[in-house]
Formats: sequence, structure tokens, C-alpha cells
Amino acid sequence: MVLSKTESDASIHSTFASRYVRNSLPRFEMPENSIPKEAAYQIINDELMLDGNPRLNLASFVTTWMEPECDKLMMESINKNYVDMDEYPVTTELQNRCVNMIARLFNAPLGDGEAAVGVGTVGSSEAIMLAGLAFKRQWQNKRKAQGLPWDKPNIVTGANVQVCWEKFARYFEVELKEVKLREDYYVMDPEKAVEMVDENTICVAAILGSTLTGEFEDVKLLNDLLAEKNKQTGWDTPIHVDAASGGFIAPFLYPELEWDFRLPLVKSINVSGHKYGLVYAGIGWVVWRTKSDLPDELIFHINYLGADQPTFTLNFSKGSSQVIAQYYQLIRLGFEGYRNVMDNCRENMMVLRKGLEKTGRFNIVSKENGVPLVAFSLKDSSRHNEFEVAETLRRFGWIVPAYTMPADAEHVTVLRVVIREDFSRTLAERLVLDFEKVLHELDSLPARVQAKMANGVNGVKKTPEETQREVTSYWKKFVESKKINKNKIIC
Repeated sequence: MVLSKTESDASIHSTFASRYVRNSLPRFEMPENSIPKEAAYQIINDELMLDGNPRLNLASFVTTWMEPECDKLMMESINKNYVDMDEYPVTTELQNRCVNMIARLFNAPLGDGEAAVGVGTVGSSEAIMLAGLAFKRQWQNKRKAQGLPWDKPNIVTGANVQVCWEKFARYFEVELKEVKLREDYYVMDPEKAVEMVDENTICVAAILGSTLTGEFEDVKLLNDLLAEKNKQTGWDTPIHVDAASGGFIAPFLYPELEWDFRLPLVKSINVSGHKYGLVYAGIGWVVWRTKSDLPDELIFHINYLGADQPTFTLNFSKGSSQVIAQYYQLIRLGFEGYRNVMDNCRENMMVLRKGLEKTGRFNIVSKENGVPLVAFSLKDSSRHNEFEVAETLRRFGWIVPAYTMPADAEHVTVLRVVIREDFSRTLAERLVLDFEKVLHELDSLPARVQAKMANGVNGVKKTPEETQREVTSYWKKFVESKKINKNKIIC
């Protein structure tokens, strides 16, 4: 059956709910009258069926499966407000335990019985904002004490950073100095990063697990080079490690890798509990090396919820479920369990990687070490490109992103598959087969777009890079238009 609908339709229709509701509901206004709970559920459930399957969303790093026992714990605590520490002291205690476990996992220099400094957040974006604010305030306080200008702070990152770093820079008026990428080197170059550091640099941000390729940046080399520059200049520029994706991977798969508080210039680290911390979306963590690395003036104290409560967050109220779920995973799995999960993810990544290589159609861009994902591009994109492959693959249920690299590697387009705990070897093998089907289908179609664009204007031939950029732009617009103008739903 084909149901037709237009975006101009001001009402929502539901066949099953019509047993309860005879009139359409307004789409953008609150209805005048109440409806039965069964009807409300049916209407919403019908629309949600059209969402993608989270398990097949291979674009996301975020956890899409947890054990039933943890699901139960989350539902039982869904009505607890995390900020009400006096009313929910045990929840607060569980958060403190998580902070201390994570800080020790990252080798924070804590003595026996010494409490770690950190906080739970709604994700790594908030964690990065808090860490950035701490660096900015530390830098400003020192500059003021020295009688030096403190109005032009900057931060040095690679062009591969997640958008939350750009948000931090824009929202809190910090200049973002980006190290450009280059083909075959898609992470921040430590040498170039240190060259960009000046007296106004509040910190250098290193990424442990690039969103683009999963690669770990060389934090050890960055620390050594920056320590030498600090020695020569008298500065004390620190490092923040954005371990959103890699923080729960490196300690288990690469324990000898020095990237954390073992390096003296690393002052704070963020990690996403809702990625490889194995918790549903809505939990991140930021921990500081020592208490002195978090300025006291950033911590607020409130007493209108009961006892005196220190708080350092950008928001106030939020649910407790994710904090409780994180504690469940930490004690349920332990070091052994996390290592087994990460080992399994890496093995399934290798299965997919080898399967794609065996087709002979792809160049693998990502490395074998790092976040368990596979980033790859077509060897021959003269007839069809990565955006066409990603769009066609959706017919099989898979959601695989295609994107271009940041400056100065914009001419490189890749596909990326993130391997999570719930992505099995069987699914990896099935995905390879579906890639082959998609490529076979596209091979049978005429390459109209590429041929037209390659010819250029007035017969002037374009370079391969120019053609690739224009084709990429075309397919971005094409995919967007299909999402916006789609008028028919097949069910």
C-alpha cells in the first residue's frame, strides 16, 4: 500500500488510532481536547517506525544496546533528578565512584584515599566546554597576575576536531587555531601544532580517536615537543586530551600507549560514557589531573536543595539513569570485561576491513590501531562516488555516512563504518555482500553526472580534484533534496 502525504498537510493521520480518534490532530499546535492514551501511543509509534534502525546505524559511535538488567535499572531511576544531591545521596555517591574509577583508569596521580577531581556531563561536548573554561580562566588569572594582556586567548587543535571545539571557541570567545590536514595524514601534526603555540595559547587539544578515521594522535610526541618549547620560552602551555571515543579503548587494547596523565602536560581528559563506555546516549565525563587544575571560582555552591552542594556544569537538572548505567557497566564488566568487548570490536573491524579489501574496489584510509572503525574510499570514482554508494546502501537498511575530509584534504571523500559492541561478525560479512550488490548495481548505470561535470564549461577540461569537489557538492544537494522532497512512503 502506498500512502501519499505532503509537507503542507497540517494534520497527523493514524489508521489504528482512528478507532479512538475520529478527527485529525493538529501537527504544530496543542490539540484542544485530550485523547486516549492508547491513541497517543499508536500515533507516535506509527511515526517512529519510519526512523532508521539504531543497530544498523553505522555512522554513530553511540551505544545502541545494553543488558536487560541495566535497562531495568535505568527505568527504575528515570524519575530521579541528578542535581538533587541531598535528596539522592546514593546517586551522587555512584557518580563520585565513576569519576574516581575513570581518573585511575587514566593514571591520575592520586595518593591512597585521595579523591579524584571530575564531573559527569551530558556528553563530551559539555565536558569539553568545562575543560576549556578551566584552561581559559587559568590562563587569564596568570596573565592578570603578570600584568599582561588577557583578552586574546587561543587554542590549538587539528582541523579534524569534532564540532564541539568550534562551538567552544565561538561561544566563549577563544580563537581556534587549526593545524590543516593533508592527504594520507588525517590527524594533527604535533610539530606543526607546537609551532602555532604562542603566549596566548590556553592549551593544545589532542584527539584520542579522530571522528574521521579513528586514529589516535601522538600525545606523547606532542607532550615532549611542547615541554621543550615551554622550557625555551618560559611558558607553561598545557594539553587537553579529547578521548571521547578512545578513552575507553586505549587502556584495554593499548595499555603501554602513553597518552593520559602519565604525561606531565596533560591536565584534563574528557571521555564519552555513551560511546565505548557502553552506556546509552547522555553521559560524558571530564577529569582533571589535580584539584589545582580546576579554578575554584568556576565552582558554584548552592543550598536551596538541602545541604551545601558544589556544582560545575553548564546545565542544571538532568536524569540520573545514565550515571547509574555507567556504574553498572564499570562493576559488571570490570577491566576484563571491557578488554573482551574491545577485543571483539577490533576483531570484527578486521573482518570487515579484510572483506572490503578483498572486493578490490576500495582503498582503506583508516589504520588498524585506534578506534575500531573502517574508513575507506573508492579506488575508481569515475563512474559513481561514495555519496551514491551510501545512498544506495540505505535500501538494505544500512546507514553508512559519506563525507569529505577537512582542510586541506577536502578533495578526499570517504565512507566510514563504526564497529560497536552489537555489530557482530555475521553483520560484518553481510555488509560486505551488500556493498558488492550496490557496486554491481551502480556499475550498470550510466555515469551521467561525472561525465557532464568532467567536461567543464566550453569544453575546458577540469582536473580530477575539481571534478571530485563538484560531484561531491552535487550529491550532497541531491541527498538533501531527497530527504526534504520525499512525498511517498511505502509500507
